[in-house]
Amino acid sequence: MSEIVVALGSDFLSAYSRIPKKQQGKVREFIRKFKLNPKSSGINYERIHDSHDSHIWSVRIDQAYRGIVHRPDSGSTFILLWVDHHDEAYDWARRRKVVIHPETGSLQVLDVEASEMPVEISSVEKELCLFRKLKDRHLRQFGVPEILIPKVSSLVSEEELEDMSASLPEEAMECLQMFNEGFDLDEILNDVACDGKIDTDDYGSALERDGSKRFFWVVDDELELAEMLAAPLEKWRVFLHPSQRRLVERDWNGPVRVLGGAGTGKTVVAMHRAKWLAENSFTGPNDRILFTTFTRNLAGDIRENLRKITPADVMKRIEVVNLDEWVWNFLKRSKFGCRIAYGKVTKDVWEKALSLSPEGYQESFFREEWDRVIQPQGIDTLREYLTCSRTGRGTRLARRQRKDIWQVFEEYRRLLDEAGLREPADAMRDVRHILESKPGILPYRAVVVDEAQDMGPQEFKLIRQIVPEAGNDIFIVGDAHQRIYGKRVVLSRAGINIRGRGRKLRINYRTTEENRNWAVRLINGLSFDDLDGGIDAQEGYRSLVHGVSPEIHAFESFDEEIEFIVSRLVPMLASPGQMSSVCIAARTNSLLKQYADELASRGIATCFVKRNQEEDRSTPGVRLATMHRVKGLEFDTMIVAGANEGVVPLPTAVLGSDDITRREGEKSEKALLYVAATRARKHVIITGLIPLSRFLKYQGN
Repeated sequence: MSEIVVALGSDFLSAYSRIPKKQQGKVREFIRKFKLNPKSSGINYERIHDSHDSHIWSVRIDQAYRGIVHRPDSGSTFILLWVDHHDEAYDWARRRKVVIHPETGSLQVLDVEASEMPVEISSVEKELCLFRKLKDRHLRQFGVPEILIPKVSSLVSEEELEDMSASLPEEAMECLQMFNEGFDLDEILNDVACDGKIDTDDYGSALERDGSKRFFWVVDDELELAEMLAAPLEKWRVFLHPSQRRLVERDWNGPVRVLGGAGTGKTVVAMHRAKWLAENSFTGPNDRILFTTFTRNLAGDIRENLRKITPADVMKRIEVVNLDEWVWNFLKRSKFGCRIAYGKVTKDVWEKALSLSPEGYQESFFREEWDRVIQPQGIDTLREYLTCSRTGRGTRLARRQRKDIWQVFEEYRRLLDEAGLREPADAMRDVRHILESKPGILPYRAVVVDEAQDMGPQEFKLIRQIVPEAGNDIFIVGDAHQRIYGKRVVLSRAGINIRGRGRKLRINYRTTEENRNWAVRLINGLSFDDLDGGIDAQEGYRSLVHGVSPEIHAFESFDEEIEFIVSRLVPMLASPGQMSSVCIAARTNSLLKQYADELASRGIATCFVKRNQEEDRSTPGVRLATMHRVKGLEFDTMIVAGANEGVVPLPTAVLGSDDITRREGEKSEKALLYVAATRARKHVIITGLIPLSRFLKYQGN
């Protein structure tokens, strides 16, 4: 007898999430028994009369609830499709039919009764049709069911296409939307193409195809099943788009760089890549995968999410840590005898070093020169500084001037050494030199890098040294449009060759198209790099989810702004879970504290999303976070508060010693607002005092 295969559909998890908790427990117990033997006499199959598919059956959960299962006449592949109250479950099942599409080979669940034939259209009307340039064979290749091709061909508006979303398989709908948005036909077909012969009766083989894996998951691990049912709406755990899966489940012959706009699933891809490498490529007991990102907060969030998709024995071989912390731990183990200096510590040292400053230079000039020229290039001596490139610096320096100002940098570094301090970039170079002198001392076989746009040359030179050059060695995801810390890198100059292995994710799964368009307008006209010396444009990025447009509200006083925010929060007070899906973001911690105090005085619970602390959605209250801290997170509603001139952009962030630096500061501040707005799954609300931020003038306000 063939091995029994039990699969869960994505729709099943959505339906399961909506039934009462008591019934959810019964469903979990049913699935456990069903997985052991779906052919058992103890499974109460009931035929559904008037069904369009004789393979769809009802199964008893309890007296009131039923599951809907696809049960073959022969073979051993069973699919859990739906769960609901008795009458609703039967109504859902009567309308459905499960098929294997003859072109894509993917499993599809069709709403047959919604698939009404269109009326005949005239030749004049045909010229207005959305898909007049596509032939029927293209629609089949998109995954459009044969019965729906005439209706799809007759559509004349985006509204009509949206109205078909209930009857069209999701992958076909996505292809049609992408074509309508201007995506290249070959690119679209590449995502749904199926190699090999397709047997439309072989459900087991169909489940193995990427197109099916996007919506169906084979249940083969009890712990993984329990975790999925504990959070059924976190579908990113198992359901990957084919374009994502092709990046994850592949042997690459060198470093890979994946770009993608906000919400395209870069971090999800990176997490699945780390899991896949640990389970398929580097499986030895001593093999380690290093997953690193820019901040400790992001590392903590990723670690918790990676645990949700990775078995415990595999997770032991994946180390998730932000790079600064990894460097600090390495130096401690190496008894290097120094501390990494941040914030006020370096400010005090700078004040002493600047006593040697020649006349005519602002303090900001030295800090900028250090951060933008000396540290990225790893300059240690006057000779190196005299000949280095200063591209991107607005102030030209003659040889004599460079000599005069070098004494400040030399004194700054001397004072750091005297105090046993190292800046992060210097500490990274120290670690790199140790590794160069002692090759092979690390256990890492691969490094996965998230938020690459916020790392600079020293970070990537170190990453190149951490792992030996080989296939599957480095996997990098990032988006320069979200660069909020000012660092830039050209990967090839850091010894990381991605030639032929640069890829893009173009479909936004989080942000609505209305919110995405609004956010993109913030940064229109600005140029963003591709992390390797080229340009990454926003063309081709799309959201396939639609919703309401962002709201912008200006107020005469802070009290008016608070009252408006409260009016939006009050309807949610009866649902604590809904409150935790709302985040109020502000530019500074001090401003955020003002909003917190006002909300508390009105009895509204709040929860700060703090630095170096993982976000726990089980804690009640509306979330409060700085615009920097929301990076990497997502919420149903984002309220960006205090977005008035004098706060956004923050004046100190756009002060520069030259025009180029000031423009870069403005660019980073715009990127910060872009990041905050694109954290929203549904609603973006911008509030502030009159006059609003000059950035918002680009939004027609």
